[in-house]
Amino acid sequence: MRSPRDFFKPLAIGAPQPVHEIPFRPSRMIHFFDPSNARMAAKVPTLTSTCDVLLGNLEDAIPSSQKEAARDGLIEIAKETDFGDCQLWTRINSLDSPWVLDDLLAIVPEIGHKLDVIMVPKVEGPWDIHYVDQLVAQLEAQAGIKKPILLHALLETAQGVANVEQIVAASPRMQGLSLGPADLAASRRMKTTRVGGGHPGYVVREDPKPESTEATRVTAQQDLWHYTLARMVDACAAHGVLPYYGPFGDIKDVVACEDQFRNAFLMGCVGAWSLHPVQIEIAKRVFSPPVDEVQWAKRVIDEMGDGTGAVMIDGKMQDDATVKQCKVMVNLARMLAEQDAELKEAYGF
Repeated sequence: MRSPRDFFKPLAIGAPQPVHEIPFRPSRMIHFFDPSNARMAAKVPTLTSTCDVLLGNLEDAIPSSQKEAARDGLIEIAKETDFGDCQLWTRINSLDSPWVLDDLLAIVPEIGHKLDVIMVPKVEGPWDIHYVDQLVAQLEAQAGIKKPILLHALLETAQGVANVEQIVAASPRMQGLSLGPADLAASRRMKTTRVGGGHPGYVVREDPKPESTEATRVTAQQDLWHYTLARMVDACAAHGVLPYYGPFGDIKDVVACEDQFRNAFLMGCVGAWSLHPVQIEIAKRVFSPPVDEVQWAKRVIDEMGDGTGAVMIDGKMQDDATVKQCKVMVNLARMLAEQDAELKEAYGF
């Protein structure tokens, strides 16, 4: 067993010192782009001003014939683009693929100084993180990179979900987790072909009444991912890393997309993936605290004074627990307002 005293020591001589706390930067949307697609690549410079995170995708959705082109395209885009406050991430190929080693060997030395996070797909246990952690440290040392590149794991298998607590605790590099519903559904043998969202067949039905028929009994569609998302959020909170909802595949259904994103926001997620420009604004809106709730939270904090005891505000009891809730809302709003003049004015900071 590795000693706790060694946990925050570099894994390679000359590698940067591991971070002791994951920086919580705005990441309301992780916007995916295909670096091998010239049309998408041309839009990256303009997206840096509207996105919190831009992710060059090398894995799923990239044909095997385009893997090298995507890798080369990402390196070129990273070198030529000023990302400003926007973070640059990449999703490498899965650890059991023939492309992943070349991904890391090429990307870390070439653009590691501009790369914030490496997303690792289909993580099944801490051993996957340990492998990437050690290799990235060696490459950082070799390239003279001064700031450690963080790691983000995708929960896409039943084994990954079963080991989620060990995954988030595997390395100081662990920045966060995302839910990958499509691969996870296949791994669990779930009977759905949707990418995220609910399912019309997954319902609860009201109890029968003497005068009712089966056709008149009310049903409510349920969320297939509630358990997994809740478990993921708890694991992340316990270890100081950040939880994200993953993709919502039905691009045209913006209403259901917003509902799913808002559910994730309310449960504790800090952002979600955007697969199309229309989802960027949805994520930006949903994962920014509502103005009226921020104003209410500020009022509660002000009237509670030192945060102890209890007070009545508009007929509602407030105590130290509600102050903690309010501080979560206000702290997030304040952070987002630092980079968004409109939000700063709306929140009254």
